Amino acid sequence: MKTSEIEHTTFVIERELPGSPRHAFRFWAEPKLKERWTGCHPDWTVLHEQFDFRAGGSEAKRWRTSEGDEQTFNAFYLDIAPGQRIIYAYEMSFRGERISASLVTIELTPSGAQTHMKFTEQAVFLGGGGTRQQRVMGTEEGFDRLIRAIAEETSDAK
Repeated sequence: MKTSEIEHTTFVIERELPGSPRHAFRFWAEPKLKERWTGCHPDWTVLHEQFDFRAGGSEAKRWRTSEGDEQTFNAFYLDIAPGQRIIYAYEMSFRGERISASLVTIELTPSGAQTHMKFTEQAVFLGGGGTRQQRVMGTEEGFDRLIRAIAEETSDAK
């Protein structure tokens, strides 16, 4: 792979989430709640998944796309402060080739009756592995689903 095929980038996405930081944190920490906003490809088949949400733990998922290709997500949790922050590194592969590697920091702070979430991703895209614009757009769509999932959970609890 030539160096010109590598793209380094950093992006930040901020959102106001319903409820307290402790409540919002649950949507990363609890597998069923996390699936409500990260399960964005209902036509893909999950071939393998593992979830160990703790500092030193890992998360892995492998899918078969509707076209028959395999995609993987492998994360390693570096630091977790419940209700405050999550730091993890992850890589994604497609058709058996690594397409990106990233370091992510999620910060959750009180903002009145809501939670201010600041998501910072430092990413390296490897040749043919997508672009910054695609990743930002996909991440923003995921956070829109997160807001809806938290709001639905909050209204269900009333």
